[in-house]
Amino acid sequence: MKKSVKKIIPAQKINMGGIILDQPLPTRTVDQIDPFLLIHHGNLPAPKGSKQSEVGVGPHPHRGFSPVTFVFQGSIHHRDSIGNSEVVQGGGTQWMHSGKGIVHSERPGKEQLEEGGQNEIIQFWVNTPAKYKMENPYYLPLSAKDTPMINKEKAKIGVVAGTFEGVNGPAKTYSPQTLLRAEAEAGAKLTMSIPKTFNCLIYILDGSAEIEGQMVRSKDLVWFDNDGDEISLIINSDSRFILLSGEPIGEEVSTYGPFVMNTQEEIRQAIMDYQMGKMGQLVEKFD
Repeated sequence: MKKSVKKIIPAQKINMGGIILDQPLPTRTVDQIDPFLLIHHGNLPAPKGSKQSEVGVGPHPHRGFSPVTFVFQGSIHHRDSIGNSEVVQGGGTQWMHSGKGIVHSERPGKEQLEEGGQNEIIQFWVNTPAKYKMENPYYLPLSAKDTPMINKEKAKIGVVAGTFEGVNGPAKTYSPQTLLRAEAEAGAKLTMSIPKTFNCLIYILDGSAEIEGQMVRSKDLVWFDNDGDEISLIINSDSRFILLSGEPIGEEVSTYGPFVMNTQEEIRQAIMDYQMGKMGQLVEKFD
């Protein structure tokens, strides 16, 4: 049985410290689609000749969830307080579980700044069940070659996490999830099986498609009901989209900026721990 469309949510423009992003989640009417808390789509300029230290996002902390970045164009140079320094290119994924606390930065790669260009990314936040929130943090850079790809007629689907059509994604999740990134040509007809119990959404980066008789376009988020185990798309114009699906965690969520916990007391503790340096220190070094 097919999942029906619950709601179509157009992304809204937001200003994050001078960085303009498209944000389909959260909205004034939809706070989260458990376990997914936030989705940002950015197409950000990397000015030719810029200093790496002057662009991107400098050191900042996280605790209690996974901030995940799909890189579509350009590159992201990740540095963190547990010693990682990696550049993820277009087609790759920056997977980080913040656990009990980590400080990291995200900037365009140095080589990209020598030529200039666009950095197009989607960053989404995935909640972590309470029993895993205080585990040690970890970071996994995935290149396009590291991402298992399913080739279909007029479409290709990358499996980042979970299992899809017998293919396992390499990223570790803390609750059952299937996370996909896809490209499809006009005329493609796709049917995707997703467990009925999973909350599921599709975000269209560009192009257009028909889903259950409804037209969806660039920067639309499609939220599905949990009334079936199959999703069908008819691609009307060349499209890129992501599919995020996961078993709802069903726990109280308390947030403050970069921290996602279960109670306000845990949030206060996270702030204190960060201020006391318990999430480590990140001193960026630039060539």
